[in-house]
Amino acid sequence: MSDDDGNDSDDIIDDDSHNKHQPPPKPPLCGGNRPRSRSAPNIASTTSFPTFRDAIKDRAGWLIGLLFLQSCSSFIIQYNEGFLQDHMVIVQFLTMLVGAGGNAGNQASVRVIRELALGTLNERTMKPFLKQEAKMAFGLSGLLGLTGFIRAALFRTPPGETIAVTASLCAIVAISVGIGSTLPLVMKKVGIDPAHSSTTIQVLMDIFGVLITVSVSSLVFSFKMFMHKGSGDDVN
Repeated sequence: MSDDDGNDSDDIIDDDSHNKHQPPPKPPLCGGNRPRSRSAPNIASTTSFPTFRDAIKDRAGWLIGLLFLQSCSSFIIQYNEGFLQDHMVIVQFLTMLVGAGGNAGNQASVRVIRELALGTLNERTMKPFLKQEAKMAFGLSGLLGLTGFIRAALFRTPPGETIAVTASLCAIVAISVGIGSTLPLVMKKVGIDPAHSSTTIQVLMDIFGVLITVSVSSLVFSFKMFMHKGSGDDVN
Protein backbone atom coordinates (compact mmCIF):
# COMPACT_ATOMS: atom_id res chain seq x y z
CA MET A 1 0.00 0.00 0.00
CA SER A 2 1.31 3.48 -0.87
CA ASP A 3 1.99 6.25 1.54
CA ASP A 4 -0.81 8.31 -0.01
CA ASP A 5 -3.33 5.55 0.73
CA GLY A 6 -2.11 5.43 4.31
CA ASN A 7 -2.47 9.15 4.70
CA ASP A 8 -5.98 9.06 3.25
CA SER A 9 -7.04 6.36 5.67
CA ASP A 10 -5.60 8.34 8.58
CA ASP A 11 -7.52 11.43 7.47
CA ILE A 12 -10.74 9.44 7.36
CA ILE A 13 -10.14 8.09 10.87
CA ASP A 14 -9.37 11.58 12.14
CA ASP A 15 -12.54 12.95 10.58
CA ASP A 16 -14.64 10.20 12.13
CA SER A 17 -13.17 10.77 15.57
CA HIS A 18 -13.65 14.52 15.18
CA ASN A 19 -17.30 14.09 14.21
CA LYS A 20 -17.94 11.96 17.27
CA HIS A 21 -17.01 14.89 19.52
CA GLN A 22 -19.19 17.40 17.69
CA PRO A 23 -22.46 18.40 19.45
CA PRO A 24 -25.68 17.20 17.78
CA PRO A 25 -27.32 19.69 15.42
CA LYS A 26 -30.05 21.90 16.93
CA PRO A 27 -33.61 21.12 15.78
CA PRO A 28 -35.24 23.70 13.54
CA LEU A 29 -37.38 26.34 15.22
CA CYS A 30 -41.16 25.92 15.06
CA GLY A 31 -42.90 28.20 12.65
CA GLY A 32 -39.92 28.50 10.32
CA ASN A 33 -36.17 28.74 10.67
CA ARG A 34 -36.19 32.41 11.54
CA PRO A 35 -35.90 33.14 15.29
CA ARG A 36 -38.48 35.43 16.85
CA SER A 37 -37.31 38.98 17.25
CA ARG A 38 -36.91 40.11 20.86
CA SER A 39 -38.65 43.36 20.07
CA ALA A 40 -41.73 41.63 18.66
CA PRO A 41 -44.73 42.07 21.02
CA ASN A 42 -46.23 39.06 22.74
CA ILE A 43 -49.81 38.85 21.48
CA ALA A 44 -50.99 36.77 24.46
CA SER A 45 -49.71 39.33 26.97
CA THR A 46 -51.32 42.26 25.16
CA THR A 47 -54.74 40.67 24.87
CA SER A 48 -55.07 38.76 28.19
CA PHE A 49 -55.93 41.84 30.26
CA PRO A 50 -58.78 44.31 29.82
CA THR A 51 -58.00 47.93 29.13
CA PHE A 52 -57.55 50.31 32.05
CA ARG A 53 -60.83 52.04 31.21
CA ASP A 54 -62.82 48.80 31.26
CA ALA A 55 -61.08 47.56 34.41
CA ILE A 56 -61.65 50.72 36.45
CA LYS A 57 -65.24 50.93 35.25
CA ASP A 58 -65.92 47.40 36.44
CA ARG A 59 -64.09 47.64 39.75
CA ALA A 60 -65.08 51.17 40.72
CA GLY A 61 -68.72 50.57 39.88
CA TRP A 62 -68.80 47.51 42.11
CA LEU A 63 -67.03 49.25 44.99
CA ILE A 64 -69.30 52.30 44.81
CA GLY A 65 -72.33 50.03 44.97
CA LEU A 66 -70.90 48.24 48.01
CA LEU A 67 -70.17 51.60 49.62
CA PHE A 68 -73.86 52.51 49.53
CA LEU A 69 -74.85 49.02 50.65
CA GLN A 70 -72.56 49.26 53.66
CA SER A 71 -74.61 52.21 54.93
CA CYS A 72 -77.24 49.69 56.00
CA SER A 73 -75.12 48.77 59.02
CA SER A 74 -75.24 52.42 60.15
CA PHE A 75 -79.02 52.37 59.87
CA ILE A 76 -79.18 49.22 62.02
CA ILE A 77 -76.97 50.80 64.69
CA GLN A 78 -79.01 54.00 64.64
CA TYR A 79 -82.27 52.06 64.93
CA ASN A 80 -80.94 50.14 67.97
CA GLU A 81 -79.13 53.09 69.53
CA GLY A 82 -81.08 52.94 72.77
CA PHE A 83 -80.35 49.25 73.28
CA LEU A 84 -76.64 49.70 72.55
CA GLN A 85 -76.38 52.64 74.94
CA ASP A 86 -77.71 50.42 77.72
CA HIS A 87 -75.16 47.71 76.83
CA MET A 88 -71.95 49.52 75.91
CA VAL A 89 -69.90 46.37 76.45
CA ILE A 90 -71.54 44.89 73.35
CA VAL A 91 -70.43 47.93 71.36
CA GLN A 92 -66.84 47.35 72.51
CA PHE A 93 -66.96 43.82 71.06
CA LEU A 94 -68.77 44.84 67.87
CA THR A 95 -65.59 45.40 65.85
CA MET A 96 -64.28 41.96 66.80
CA LEU A 97 -67.57 40.27 65.92
CA VAL A 98 -67.99 41.97 62.55
CA GLY A 99 -64.31 41.46 61.69
CA ALA A 100 -64.45 37.76 62.50
CA GLY A 101 -67.41 37.34 60.18
CA GLY A 102 -65.69 39.18 57.35
CA ASN A 103 -62.48 37.19 57.77
CA ALA A 104 -64.20 33.81 57.89
CA GLY A 105 -66.40 34.61 54.89
CA ASN A 106 -63.53 36.01 52.86
CA GLN A 107 -61.42 32.94 53.62
CA ALA A 108 -64.18 30.64 52.36
CA SER A 109 -64.83 32.68 49.20
CA VAL A 110 -61.12 32.83 48.29
CA ARG A 111 -60.92 29.05 48.55
CA VAL A 112 -63.91 28.63 46.23
CA ILE A 113 -62.44 31.10 43.72
CA ARG A 114 -59.14 29.21 43.74
CA GLU A 115 -60.84 25.85 43.19
CA LEU A 116 -62.88 27.30 40.33
CA ALA A 117 -59.73 28.70 38.71
CA LEU A 118 -57.92 25.37 39.02
CA GLY A 119 -60.93 23.49 37.66
CA THR A 120 -61.13 21.16 40.66
CA LEU A 121 -64.56 22.48 41.65
CA ASN A 122 -67.11 21.34 39.10
CA GLU A 123 -70.49 19.65 38.95
CA ARG A 124 -69.00 16.32 39.99
CA THR A 125 -67.16 17.69 43.04
CA MET A 126 -69.72 20.36 44.02
CA LYS A 127 -71.74 18.26 46.47
CA PRO A 128 -68.83 16.88 48.55
CA PHE A 129 -67.20 20.30 48.56
CA LEU A 130 -70.28 22.05 49.94
CA LYS A 131 -70.75 19.26 52.48
CA GLN A 132 -67.20 19.83 53.70
CA GLU A 133 -67.78 23.59 53.90
CA ALA A 134 -70.91 23.00 55.99
CA LYS A 135 -68.85 20.98 58.48
CA MET A 136 -66.22 23.70 58.36
CA ALA A 137 -68.82 26.35 59.21
CA PHE A 138 -69.88 24.55 62.39
CA GLY A 139 -66.32 23.64 63.33
CA LEU A 140 -64.98 27.17 62.94
CA SER A 141 -67.97 28.70 64.71
CA GLY A 142 -67.34 26.46 67.71
CA LEU A 143 -63.61 27.19 67.85
CA LEU A 144 -63.98 30.95 67.38
CA GLY A 145 -66.90 31.03 69.79
CA LEU A 146 -64.74 29.37 72.45
CA THR A 147 -61.96 31.86 71.73
CA GLY A 148 -64.40 34.76 72.06
CA PHE A 149 -65.71 33.37 75.36
CA ILE A 150 -62.16 33.14 76.76
CA ARG A 151 -61.38 36.67 75.61
CA ALA A 152 -64.55 38.04 77.25
CA ALA A 153 -63.84 36.12 80.46
CA LEU A 154 -60.27 37.41 80.63
CA PHE A 155 -61.55 41.00 80.45
CA ARG A 156 -64.06 40.22 83.25
CA THR A 157 -67.06 40.89 81.06
CA PRO A 158 -70.42 40.51 82.85
CA PRO A 159 -72.11 37.10 82.36
CA GLY A 160 -74.94 38.42 80.19
CA GLU A 161 -72.61 40.21 77.80
CA THR A 162 -70.26 37.22 77.73
CA ILE A 163 -73.05 34.90 76.66
CA ALA A 164 -74.32 37.43 74.12
CA VAL A 165 -70.86 37.91 72.58
CA THR A 166 -70.15 34.17 72.44
CA ALA A 167 -73.52 33.28 70.90
CA SER A 168 -73.28 36.15 68.41
CA LEU A 169 -69.77 35.13 67.37
CA CYS A 170 -70.83 31.51 66.78
CA ALA A 171 -73.79 32.58 64.65
CA ILE A 172 -71.80 35.18 62.67
CA VAL A 173 -68.95 32.80 61.80
CA ALA A 174 -71.26 29.95 60.77
CA ILE A 175 -73.35 32.20 58.54
CA SER A 176 -70.32 33.95 57.04
CA VAL A 177 -68.68 30.66 56.03
CA GLY A 178 -71.95 29.52 54.47
CA ILE A 179 -72.31 32.74 52.48
CA GLY A 180 -68.62 32.83 51.55
CA SER A 181 -68.64 29.31 50.14
CA THR A 182 -71.80 29.77 48.05
CA LEU A 183 -71.62 33.41 46.92
CA PRO A 184 -68.89 32.86 44.26
CA LEU A 185 -70.88 29.96 42.83
CA VAL A 186 -74.05 32.05 42.64
CA MET A 187 -72.16 34.92 41.00
CA LYS A 188 -70.68 32.60 38.41
CA LYS A 189 -74.12 31.15 37.73
CA VAL A 190 -75.65 34.57 36.97
CA GLY A 191 -72.66 35.72 34.91
CA ILE A 192 -70.85 37.91 37.48
CA ASP A 193 -67.11 37.59 38.03
CA PRO A 194 -66.69 35.43 41.19
CA ALA A 195 -63.66 37.55 42.13
CA HIS A 196 -66.10 40.24 43.32
CA SER A 197 -67.34 37.91 46.07
CA SER A 198 -64.30 38.56 48.29
CA THR A 199 -65.20 42.25 48.64
CA THR A 200 -68.93 41.61 48.72
CA ILE A 201 -68.70 39.19 51.62
CA GLN A 202 -66.94 41.83 53.73
CA VAL A 203 -69.78 44.30 53.26
CA LEU A 204 -72.50 41.67 53.75
CA MET A 205 -70.96 40.55 57.02
CA ASP A 206 -70.69 44.15 58.19
CA ILE A 207 -74.46 44.34 57.81
CA PHE A 208 -75.34 40.85 59.01
CA GLY A 209 -72.76 41.03 61.81
CA VAL A 210 -74.38 44.08 63.36
CA LEU A 211 -77.88 42.68 62.81
CA ILE A 212 -77.03 39.28 64.32
CA THR A 213 -75.26 40.85 67.30
CA VAL A 214 -78.18 43.11 68.13
CA SER A 215 -80.74 40.33 67.63
CA VAL A 216 -78.88 37.72 69.69
CA SER A 217 -78.04 40.21 72.44
CA SER A 218 -81.68 41.34 72.65
CA LEU A 219 -82.70 37.71 73.02
CA VAL A 220 -80.15 37.09 75.78
CA PHE A 221 -81.09 40.23 77.72
CA SER A 222 -84.77 39.40 77.46
CA PHE A 223 -84.19 36.95 80.31
CA LYS A 224 -84.67 38.57 83.71
CA MET A 225 -81.46 37.13 85.12
CA PHE A 226 -79.44 39.19 82.60
CA MET A 227 -81.43 42.44 82.76
CA HIS A 228 -79.55 45.54 83.89
CA LYS A 229 -81.00 47.61 86.64
CA GLY A 230 -82.06 51.00 85.43
CA SER A 231 -82.06 49.95 81.79
CA GLY A 232 -85.01 50.03 79.49
CA ASP A 233 -85.36 46.27 79.90
CA ASP A 234 -85.95 46.51 83.63
CA VAL A 235 -89.40 45.52 84.82
CA ASN A 236 -91.13 46.79 87.94
